[in-house]
Amino acid sequence: MTRIPSKEEILEWISQNPTLATKRDIAKAFGIKGSARIDLKRVLREMESDGTLNKRKSSRADREGLPPVGVLQIVDPDHNGDLWCRAIEWRGKGNAPRILLIQRDSDPAVAPGDRILGKLTQANGEDYDYTARIIRQIGHNPQRIVGIFRQGHEGGRIMPIDKKNDKQWIVPAGAVHGAKDGELVEAEQSGSKGRMGLPKARIVERLGDPTAPKAVSLIAIHQHGIPDAFPDDVIKEADAAKPAGLKGRTDLRDLPLLTIDPADARDRDDAVLAIPDEDPKNKGGFLLWVAIADVAHYVRPNSALDREARKRGNSSYFPDRVVPMLPDRLSGDLCSLHEDVPRACMAVEMKIDAQGNKISHRFVRGLLKSIASLAYEDVQAAMDGNPDERTEPLLEPILKPLYGAYEALKRARAVRQPLELDLPERQIVLNDEGEVTSVAFKERFDAHKLIEEFMVLANVAAAEELIKHKMPLLFRVHEEPSQEKLESLREVAQASGLNLAKGQVLQTRHLNQLLKQAANSDQSELINMSTLRSMTQAYYNPENFGHFGLALRNYAHFTSPIRRYSDLIVHRALIKAHGFGDDGLSDWDIEMLEATGKQISDTERRSMLAERDTTDRYLAAFMSDRVGTELAGRISGVQKFGVFVKLDETGADVMVPIRSLGSEFFHFDADAMELFGEKSGTVVRVGQRVTLKLTEAAPVTGGMVGEIVTIDDRAMPKGGRGGKRGPAPRRKAASFKKKAAKTARKVKRTRK
Repeated sequence: MTRIPSKEEILEWISQNPTLATKRDIAKAFGIKGSARIDLKRVLREMESDGTLNKRKSSRADREGLPPVGVLQIVDPDHNGDLWCRAIEWRGKGNAPRILLIQRDSDPAVAPGDRILGKLTQANGEDYDYTARIIRQIGHNPQRIVGIFRQGHEGGRIMPIDKKNDKQWIVPAGAVHGAKDGELVEAEQSGSKGRMGLPKARIVERLGDPTAPKAVSLIAIHQHGIPDAFPDDVIKEADAAKPAGLKGRTDLRDLPLLTIDPADARDRDDAVLAIPDEDPKNKGGFLLWVAIADVAHYVRPNSALDREARKRGNSSYFPDRVVPMLPDRLSGDLCSLHEDVPRACMAVEMKIDAQGNKISHRFVRGLLKSIASLAYEDVQAAMDGNPDERTEPLLEPILKPLYGAYEALKRARAVRQPLELDLPERQIVLNDEGEVTSVAFKERFDAHKLIEEFMVLANVAAAEELIKHKMPLLFRVHEEPSQEKLESLREVAQASGLNLAKGQVLQTRHLNQLLKQAANSDQSELINMSTLRSMTQAYYNPENFGHFGLALRNYAHFTSPIRRYSDLIVHRALIKAHGFGDDGLSDWDIEMLEATGKQISDTERRSMLAERDTTDRYLAAFMSDRVGTELAGRISGVQKFGVFVKLDETGADVMVPIRSLGSEFFHFDADAMELFGEKSGTVVRVGQRVTLKLTEAAPVTGGMVGEIVTIDDRAMPKGGRGGKRGPAPRRKAASFKKKAAKTARKVKRTRK
């Protein structure tokens, strides 16, 4: 008996073959012959009567107009943020009709590439032809994956490279795209499940040798969907840009501004200057200048450059490459404050007193010429008494006043008490072939802290200025920790013999007191990591909820518009507030402010995850020749399934599965973050010193696995053998009772 396709299958086929939609075409496609055509005709009539398909004479696609119901594909939103659709069945001779999607709150979320069954209404007198409302989704933008292709008899499989995902994908013979066994590939889901219930995929791009050192960041870029190629219209727009002139700007070229950056800086977007204040009423005070690249001059609202920058949200930095928010013509040239080259800028002059308090500030749109491009290390060496030929002439007139202003800002910081975490930044050093040569922790100089303090103050000034002018903007928001996370931190502190104040409104100074208690002790790293984990994640929002970590009420990112879209929005707001030009905040910018905040907060997290995955893979590659050796570390996390150990030498995290702790059963206490051996009584908790044997290091996934050899200088017990799991020891029973009492108190308070 011939199988008649379902209505969904018919719609899907029509959506993929809009020019072959007659009854004869459909019958041929599904192999329907003879009397079975009668049943197909019945199904098509039902689809026409319920509006799923429009009845036509010669075909099932209207040549001059669109049916009241049809299959549509979502396309990219325009500069106004409106979603548009493409009619899959359009066969007209002229341009395809423009279809605006009208969404209701109850509609499912859709994205470019998704297919819907839509109800179409002609739009007379508008600049579009139809409006569409969603009846239901009939397809999604195909899921994309990155993995290793393994060739088989009929196509092959894609093996995962994500250490958190072990799902394989079947690749049919016709969807291999020429990939060879062992190659890194990008693929997309192509249909229903294949052999053994595995999903099907088709390969869309071959990415080369997965073991090649320079493939590490490429994997993360593709895996996290970070756009790494600029569209032609964006490049064309960037290439057409010309250096800004002095017209309409304040001439700052006589100010001895200079840049201080990492030695390998890819862009230079801030220049600084400190001048001792000659006002006798401000003895010991300074005039601070912070000048930032004027990206808004080149990236105009709703331009191709602007749309691409908003889409990317930020630049993403990897050990071997950067995926910039803006093309190199801007990020590396016109918007980079190179030495001795006139460059457009947005600048703020801030007057501070001897205690580092900001007395006043003023913003200008100017033209500067940096007198020097210095590295942090060179500036610090000069201040430590070892200047070189570049820094020596700058030492007295420029560098010492900068450090004098920094000392004043330190005094204000000590009063404000922002969160003082001590978490050294890891640095992965690569050779020319992209191989890891060393992993170390970056040294932090006063030169780094000086620039950070100047930037923080400039960001505060920008937020305050826009609030004063009642201008819309995106604040950098960092909310205080939740009570649940604080309670977990408090329990970790108590288990370490430390104390976190309770029963009062939490301030950063309370956390700093905890960190100070732990300083220079074996618990220092544990308390710093636990404090960091208790924090909420910062984000961008048009509403001002303050910045808890910095202990600041008003804070907005202003200082890095080359690499952050948020800063570009703040620049535009300042331009509009002061009438600096016609390239300020647009009506669309204002209307979409909340959506933009969410978009760039999401892209920021995406970059962080991609950068973290890349670091994990490089570390695994670096450690792969150390498999079988014993390494020192500290337990940084405890979960029901096992333990995480942070290695002293590299800071790498190694997973210790719970099965490797011994044959006994381990109880997991989430509040205390510890495992408790049922037979041996062994306690495994965060912060303990361990010696670990590395048993696995997989560069492709970035995963590392090990076994604990010693814990707190004692051999790790293997536990009892055999037998059934007995009742929890008294220690655990008491712990469970404590938790039950705590729950009861919460319920009692709630009922009141």
